[in-house]
Amino acid sequence: MRSPTQSTTWRRRERGRLPRDFWLRRLEQLDPETDYAEIYGIIVRHEFPWDLNQSLSFALFRTYAVPSIGVLLQQTGEFTERTQKRYDDTTLLLDAMGEHGLDSEEGRAALRRMNQMHAMYDISNDDLRYVLSTFVVVPIRWLDEHGWRPMTEREKVASALYYRDLGRHMGIKDMPGTWREIAALLDSYEAEHFAYDPRAREVADATLRLMATFPPNDKAPARLVIRFSRAFMDEPLLAAFRYPRPTAAERRAARATLRARAAWLRRQPPRLTPLYVRDLPNIRSYPGGYDVRDLGTFAPTGPGRMSGCPHQPPA
Repeated sequence: MRSPTQSTTWRRRERGRLPRDFWLRRLEQLDPETDYAEIYGIIVRHEFPWDLNQSLSFALFRTYAVPSIGVLLQQTGEFTERTQKRYDDTTLLLDAMGEHGLDSEEGRAALRRMNQMHAMYDISNDDLRYVLSTFVVVPIRWLDEHGWRPMTEREKVASALYYRDLGRHMGIKDMPGTWREIAALLDSYEAEHFAYDPRAREVADATLRLMATFPPNDKAPARLVIRFSRAFMDEPLLAAFRYPRPTAAERRAARATLRARAAWLRRQPPRLTPLYVRDLPNIRSYPGGYDVRDLGTFAPTGPGRMSGCPHQPPA
């Protein structure tokens, strides 16, 4: 005979409505020091897929605000002339590493492709380390403010360790050890390096225009979507691009929209089927499928010919 607790769980399962903290209970059984990849997979594909995608989209803007990064992206033309493809390629490569793991053939191929692209340009270790820090810190802060629940300490530790491991495979040196140290690095780097450059602003403008085309944003006038997006940017980021400051009403409306979404999500059952980035409607460059080995940019080797980078960082 089932106990009352067992009966309640059984009835929920029978109705397809497991308890909302289903994944949280699973996470509590995992050790972030050793199971960080599994924990991060649950975070990004089950608990917060939309929020992680949104927060990492806004993390891109923070990297543009560092002129040595934003100007390089403008000079390559990747984020101004091929914005959708560059957005898709970056997202799909990162997702392949997360889905398959860095010890898998597919994960190694995605990592190799990303390292090849970075090796084509003179990018400092400090800039690479800063970009990686945004992947850790921005989602934590986004969920603290807009998520249906904040990340737990276990999830924050796992996220930091996941990206430390990725950074090691990218050859990034001196990555801080904890998420708090990574957050301190991000804040100090932005305080020192955020600055206006019209070329970096061009990259930010192109990305905002792209975001206005994503469903369901495409149902609203692009001008309003862009204003709504800027309402989520903090003052240092706005100043770095010389964007107009959102009105108090715009900020309140933007935050109220996400508060309403969070309240609705708290009443929903847990997501059992993983949601991968490739399944999102804003990924549109490869309707017929893709091979991670073909994503991104390649170094030209002759008229009309492209091939891989002549040298490659450690994978």
